[in-house]
Amino acid sequence: MGFFNLLKEEKRIIKERDPAIHSGMEVLLYPSFKALISYRIAHRLYLRKHYFLARLISQKAARKTGIEIHPGATIGNGLFIDHGHGVVIGETAIIGDNCTLYQGVTLGGTGKEQGKRHPTLGNNVMVSAGAKVLGSFSIGDNSKIGAGSVVLSEVPPNSTVVGVPGRVVKRGDCSCPQTDLCQTDLPDPVREDIQNLQQANSELINRVLELEERVKELSKRG
Repeated sequence: MGFFNLLKEEKRIIKERDPAIHSGMEVLLYPSFKALISYRIAHRLYLRKHYFLARLISQKAARKTGIEIHPGATIGNGLFIDHGHGVVIGETAIIGDNCTLYQGVTLGGTGKEQGKRHPTLGNNVMVSAGAKVLGSFSIGDNSKIGAGSVVLSEVPPNSTVVGVPGRVVKRGDCSCPQTDLCQTDLPDPVREDIQNLQQANSELINRVLELEERVKELSKRG
């Protein structure tokens, strides 16, 4: 893709997914627009082994935008980074097409791996604000990572993950997260576990009370 076509595509994606953008000129001020254009240039230099120049461009972009994308990362078409401050994308991270990342997202390593150290995101993946995906595993297509989650293991396609550590709480929804960029309408497994424990506790209490009544009746008969 030529440079001017790249600019047009990035502008289109931001205008399409951010309702706060009211004009094409505003896109030029958008942090992710600057960060992704810089990444595309730095990545080409990285592939040609101009590592210093590639890092120079990426670090300048990180200081200006708060979005740190290593030039070695592999990013498909249609990535949208909303707000973006605090986003970190590691060197061996791979991001598929039409993905969305919110502020504070980390696609990082665990510090214990060599070679491929960072996650692979499939197509149409949404990673909500503050979520951390750490390690060299895959997040399947059409999956959604809830805000503040810490994901440390493989996620199947069409899954919703929430919690610390992250766990799959919903599967089989094949709709694309990009059609509904909602970070809050997600299952709450902790609340569900508490409700289940409360229900089990109430049942146990009722059972104990029933047993006490039976013991009293048997004592009276004795």
